[in-house]
Parts: sequence; structure tokens; C-alpha cells
Amino acid sequence: MSLVLTTATVPDLDRVSYWNEVMSRTLVPMTVTPLGEGPFEGRIATGRVGYLQVATVEADAERVSRTPALIADSPDTPVAVGVQVSGTAFFVQGGRRVEVGEGELVVYDTARPYSFHYPQRFATHVFQLPRRALGVSDDEFRRATGHAIGTEDGLGAMLFPFLDRLASSSADDYQPAVANRLAGNVVELLATLITERSHPGGAEAAARGHLMRRVLAHINGNLGDPDLSPERIAQEHRISVRYLHRLFEGEGTTVSRLIRQRRLEECGRELARRGRTAPTVSAVAQRWGFLNPAHFSRAFRAQYGVSPREWRNLRTAWDGPGGSPAAPPARTEVPYGSLGMPGAPRYGADLAAAGQ
Repeated sequence: MSLVLTTATVPDLDRVSYWNEVMSRTLVPMTVTPLGEGPFEGRIATGRVGYLQVATVEADAERVSRTPALIADSPDTPVAVGVQVSGTAFFVQGGRRVEVGEGELVVYDTARPYSFHYPQRFATHVFQLPRRALGVSDDEFRRATGHAIGTEDGLGAMLFPFLDRLASSSADDYQPAVANRLAGNVVELLATLITERSHPGGAEAAARGHLMRRVLAHINGNLGDPDLSPERIAQEHRISVRYLHRLFEGEGTTVSRLIRQRRLEECGRELARRGRTAPTVSAVAQRWGFLNPAHFSRAFRAQYGVSPREWRNLRTAWDGPGGSPAAPPARTEVPYGSLGMPGAPRYGADLAAAGQ
């Protein structure tokens, strides 16, 4: 952020009036009322990323109000997105009252009255952008405002971590062309979010599909990590484990089963390669995340009907002298529901494509 303002160096008696002026000048005109006792403490860091204004506010318990009179005196009325980093906010606008918890965001309209109630110390990112940049109708925008959007709510799973990372970086990190492109990405994601909220169903399905492709690419790129698990995958994508499992509902498999399946595929491919220095079975197993040789052998036999050594011998015999096949190896086909993957070998190719 390019500018940091704080009450730390302001006399105690002047802090409230100073904080009101700082918040009104940095964001939009508003009234801030502290809710606690003792000297008030607040800090705001602000900067720009292209045509986005980005601010991070950390303060003691307070109430923020934007009244019709303040709106009438405002030269600009941007669209705003509040990203709750810590603490809880109670937001009210247009007859809606919603609790916004840590890890959630809320879209609101500074052209209409609203209030935020922060019952304890909090931190939040505030993004402001021109209303005209969104390209959505007034009706769609009004339907989308005043809802708490979490990482389990379709596009929220992508939007929250992106905004959090963007707000945590310095405005000086980006060249003007890059900053404008990032601002455009935020606007596009936000417009999609508004469409999703206004017309639930199609946009949410598209967001889930995009997230699923990211998850599959992550699995494909980390098969050799023995710690790859649903918990680690969910953490990497800033979603809950429960939502990760929901993504796989109806696909004919689970996250853990898919990880095991993909590892076995890669082991099978490597063991089937011919060469002067063929790798040992244990080396191949460890390279693809299997730390227990006995467990690997059981899993491989359950999948392909033969042991890893038998598989390697069968493949070598299949190639035969001069490349003529002697006998085809065993192969297990595993359906994968609506993902359109008819069997294990093809699924690996599809995952490889998703990671490109």
C-alpha cells in the first residue's frame, strides 16, 4: 500500500474525530462511532491497483454509518467489496441484515445508505471501483448486495483468496499495464459473482467446474508428495474439506480414491517402460507417493489383478522380441461419472491436460 494512516501518534481526545476524517477521505463520507472504552486505535493502509482503490482497515470495535445526507454530499458513489480478514461484521443495507464472518466477503452500494457494526477489533480489506465498470443492470446489482459470500459459495472460493492476496501486496509491485489487467480481472470476477447471485444455477455450475479443473490439475502435479490429502488440497484452494468432497459428489469416486488411482496409473506406466536400467518396484512406488511397500503391492494388485513385478514382466513379455506382442496385460476400467472419463488410463491424460 502506498499510504498508511494511524491514530497511534494522535492525542487520545482527538482520535475519534481524526479517524472519522481519515475514513471519510480515504473511502467515502461516513460516520464512525467507537463502541469500546479507552483510547480508540485504528489504522488504514490504502493504495491503487489500476482503477481499483484498495484499503486495509484495522480498528477497535466501532459502528460505521453512511446516511442519505452523507450520500448527497458525495461526489462519487463507487461499488464496494468488503473482505473480512478477522473479526465479525454485521452489515445492513436495503432491509437486509447479514453477519459477515472471517473468510467471507460482502458486496455493497455506496450510493445507498448502509451500516457496519464491528463488535470487536477487526481487520477488513475494502475494494472500491466505478459502478459503470461492472456492466451489470441495476436490478442485478441490487439483488447481489448485502449477502455474506464465503469460500463454499461457488465463485467465492476463487474470489476471496484472489482479493486477499491482491490487498496484501504492495501497489508498487505492479507495472501500470499489469495493474490495469489485475483491475480488469477483479471487475470480471465481481461481475460474474453478481450474475451468479442474480441468476443462481448456471454461473454457479461454471464456477464449480472451473474450481474442479484447478483441483484436478493440483492433484496431477503433486502425486509424488506423500502428504497429498483432501485436507492439504482444501487448504491450498482456500475451501473447506466438506466443500471439496461436495465437488466430487456424483463423479463415481472420492478425492482419496482419485489420488490413489492416479498414483497407480503413473506407477504402472513407469514399471512398463523398457530399458537397460529398469527402476526397482520400491523406487517407483516411493517416487509416486507410496511409502509403504506392502500397501503399494496390495493396492496395485487390487487395481490391475497382478503384482507390480508381474505387471512389469507381463509388459516386457507383451512387447516381445522385435516389438511383437505376446499377450496383452491385465487392465482395469474405472468409470468416472459426469467427468466423462471412461477409464483410468484416459483419466490420467485428461488430468495432464488440465495441468497445462
